[in-house]
Amino acid sequence: MFKKLLIANRGEIACRVIKTAKRMGIPTVAVYSDADAQALHVKMADEAVHIGPPPAAESYIVIDKIMQAIRDTGADAVHPGYGFLSENRMFAEALEAEGVAFVGPPASAIESMGDKITSKKIAQEAGVSTVPGHMGLIEDAEEAIKISGQIGYPVMLKASAGGGGKGMRIAWNESEVAEGFQASKNEAASSFGDDRMFIEKFVTQPRHIEIQVLADKHGNAIYLGERECSIQRRNQKVIEEAPSPFLDEATRKAMGEEAVALAQAVGYSSAGTVEFIVDGDRNFYFLEMNTRLQVEHPVTELITGVDLVEQMIRVAAGETLPMAQKDVTLTGWAIESRLYAEDPYRNFLPSIGRLTRYRPPVEVAAGPMLTNGKWLEDGPQGDTAVRNDTGVYEGGEISMYYDPMIAKLCSWGNDRDTALEAMRVALDGFEVEGIGHNLPFLSAVMDHPKFASGNMTTAFIAEEYPDGFDGVTLPDAALMRVAAAAAAMYRVAEIRRSRVSGRMDNHERRVGKNWVVSAQGQRFDVKIDADPEGSTVKIGDAALRITSDWTPGDQLARVMVDGDPLVLKVGKVPAGFRLRTRGADLCVNIRSPRQAELADLMPEKLPPDTSKMLLCPMPGLVVKVDVNEGDEVQEGQALCTVEAMKMENILRAEKKGVVTKINAGAGDSLAVDDVIMEFE
Repeated sequence: MFKKLLIANRGEIACRVIKTAKRMGIPTVAVYSDADAQALHVKMADEAVHIGPPPAAESYIVIDKIMQAIRDTGADAVHPGYGFLSENRMFAEALEAEGVAFVGPPASAIESMGDKITSKKIAQEAGVSTVPGHMGLIEDAEEAIKISGQIGYPVMLKASAGGGGKGMRIAWNESEVAEGFQASKNEAASSFGDDRMFIEKFVTQPRHIEIQVLADKHGNAIYLGERECSIQRRNQKVIEEAPSPFLDEATRKAMGEEAVALAQAVGYSSAGTVEFIVDGDRNFYFLEMNTRLQVEHPVTELITGVDLVEQMIRVAAGETLPMAQKDVTLTGWAIESRLYAEDPYRNFLPSIGRLTRYRPPVEVAAGPMLTNGKWLEDGPQGDTAVRNDTGVYEGGEISMYYDPMIAKLCSWGNDRDTALEAMRVALDGFEVEGIGHNLPFLSAVMDHPKFASGNMTTAFIAEEYPDGFDGVTLPDAALMRVAAAAAAMYRVAEIRRSRVSGRMDNHERRVGKNWVVSAQGQRFDVKIDADPEGSTVKIGDAALRITSDWTPGDQLARVMVDGDPLVLKVGKVPAGFRLRTRGADLCVNIRSPRQAELADLMPEKLPPDTSKMLLCPMPGLVVKVDVNEGDEVQEGQALCTVEAMKMENILRAEKKGVVTKINAGAGDSLAVDDVIMEFE
């Protein structure tokens, strides 16, 4: 086995690899840029080596710097994680020349499968069904328009070296091809150092389902079931689950066998993923092969009990797979929610800053995990399990230089409904403050009827949230539960306030039974009967029993309402609470009847008018400004491009107008809500 493992990556995946390496007794080396000097993966590793400035192009993807770190530390193996150099053939070859093991596939397999155009040709030759498209490289937008017309709209513009949704655009007509082609080339060049593009037919109403394969250097290869990855936004996966609620056993077997055949056709070894597009009739088409560990690998680990990182390390060390295909069983159901540093209320634009609060839910044992062919004894401690893979900590910074994903929250259950409910509770209990994040959106998806039914496609987010995400409106029954819990909590806070010492004489504060709760535009007249064990809250004809150990000042409340759990994130507002649960963000006011009567007479404060301004929706760098002062612009016209977290975002005019003032130019760094331009 290896004497020292260097992880050529950062963040969550570096921490994930370090955990397995430590369990295997292998010392680890972290690498870090200036921006990551205090990062969690640096703290977890046995050694750490500085490799350069924050931009990845000057640090994490500079092969010479990684190679020097290997020499300086004496590492004899390297795990690349995902992204960065994980699918870089030249990196794998450099390691081989240095006599250092690459914890991944052979360079020849990376070259064959890492390039989407080459991989499609190989798949066709191997008899794998592929999506129609243009297999050659495209030089410019004019050629792209011609080819797209021949294939037929809609088409997908793709970077040949792409991944993670970068360098990809869906185009429905010629103008979208012309505009998207150059933007995709730019993203590909900045993210991968390779701006080659190709085009394929975009399959409508598709499901994105992938097969996990595992192969050793002795000709053995297996598949470990599938992952459903259809919940995507801008071609970036958001929620994954295993197995897929759509596949039957026959389709699973057919897809798995094709995936294994493709891997063996290129002499593959290590963990890899073969991605397919599956239509409504369960016809499947090869999309691409990722010659690395996938972000969503934990859901496969949870239903198979196989530690994929460990098996990658053992394969790289020349060991034989400890299992055959007949030994692979899928147990229960697993779901993964990706926690992103992005603001769902601002069309999911990136958010950066300091994590003033970061408290993941308590992890529950999610084994058993297969360790060198033997099952561990610490299996699931009940019907559900919770796992959180993360690369951040409270007080840490979310940088503008890297991918916005900060954690992967996973739940496991005996069946899909159980895993779903475990995820709902875990999301409600995940505390994140200081940055914009997508926890409310993830909660909303978990409760969406279409997702709960398993009947979704890759168009789910675009179809169900066409105007973006503006929060969740709780149904009446759920809102009543929240109102009852809030009233009981407020009564507890009032009792504490009534006992404050140093009060003025003859100014005793009395806590009554009758209250008025206002939330989500509704009013509830409440009566509370308290006892030492809890409270009975009467709302109309309903009487809800409330018990909790919440005390004033706690930012998380776990409440039982008539025996069912309710998890609330709690913030203080005048005369009440800010409560967040199941994707809803509520200002809940609790007042005495007289206070409520007076509050109804107060005028509503209106927000400032920004309708004649273009505000920067996220921290970023202005790439270009497309208009000049005095120009008349039309609705939907591109005004400027802002780059953040390796993605270019085109800001467009919301309505017709005339530009009167431009406050920013190319190269300017902007904060959220900085005024870019003004209109008359």
